[in-house]
Amino acid sequence: MLGTRKGAFLAWSDESRSDWTLGEPAFKGCEVNHVACIWRPAPRLMVAGKSHWWGPATKYSDDLGETWLEPERDIRFAEGGDHVLERVWCFADGAADGAVYAGVDPAALFRSTDGGVNWEEVPALTAHPTRDKWFPGKGGLMVHSICPGKDAGQLFAGVSAAGVFRSDDGGESWLPRNHGVRADFLPEKYPDVGQCVHHLASHPSKPGVLYQQNHCGVYRTDDAGETWVDISEGLPSRFGFPVAVHPLEGDMIFVIPEESDEHRMMPDGAFRVYRSMDAGRTWEPMTNGLPQSGAYQNVLRQGMAFDQHTEPGLYVGTQGGQLLASLDNGESWEVLFNWLPPIYSVEAAVIDG
Repeated sequence: MLGTRKGAFLAWSDESRSDWTLGEPAFKGCEVNHVACIWRPAPRLMVAGKSHWWGPATKYSDDLGETWLEPERDIRFAEGGDHVLERVWCFADGAADGAVYAGVDPAALFRSTDGGVNWEEVPALTAHPTRDKWFPGKGGLMVHSICPGKDAGQLFAGVSAAGVFRSDDGGESWLPRNHGVRADFLPEKYPDVGQCVHHLASHPSKPGVLYQQNHCGVYRTDDAGETWVDISEGLPSRFGFPVAVHPLEGDMIFVIPEESDEHRMMPDGAFRVYRSMDAGRTWEPMTNGLPQSGAYQNVLRQGMAFDQHTEPGLYVGTQGGQLLASLDNGESWEVLFNWLPPIYSVEAAVIDG
């Protein structure tokens, strides 16, 4: 499932994942920030798009993209308030409370208890008392990462540029959880809020362990965000966007460093996906099948994802329109598709039948 600058694309393979077919784009011409699959209990596809003419909207499909439906109550701020919706950035399923969540610009969180048919704002995050210290990054001020916690009340949100926030009561209140995370672009280098987290991902089997790729490094928390450990040593840069966690081996993580916040491209023109097998203590570049010269690419925060196969595959989408895949934990790579529009997001699902 690919969100791109010019629509949503679905690609299909058999169980071997050796031969892929790319479908025609849906929502042609619209910017699609995210395409996701949720289970209710059958698969439901969800799209977060923005039309140049009609603005942002979400859609859902219960027939794997053959037809698309509009929500009964879409994501919108209350009329007459201080905020107007600019973009829907992401969806997140799997929360212990059974809800689906959406992150938006300007930074806020929305919840649906019926699989995206009706949405409501989570007001406590929008009205957080530190909001006057939040500010937009280059892509805007948005909630772009949502991670369910260890129980029904716990939820994490990544906000650019404000940091990581945790709720322990189902979104009724939120605490900034950024201790140990740098903000080199601010006068105070370790503030309570103001860090620019780029992507947030959780360990599949260890509650309280999360990883973030930040504007200023890669970090891990082992205590649900109370403290963060800098795990950037061994990487060529502290700057990058995506981080992906292996769905079965949560100490195996992948990042794609970029040269700097000023030069957002592969260092030295070499496309290298960095892998850690020990939760970020050491790193190694994965290069087999990737160009090591002349590859001045950029991969965005939602541009890398695993599937849920018994032997998970890892997929990377670039701003140059390439979709890459590895079926051996990054040891080797191949190009699945080329010449696509710039890729904003990559997701994968295993669907029987």
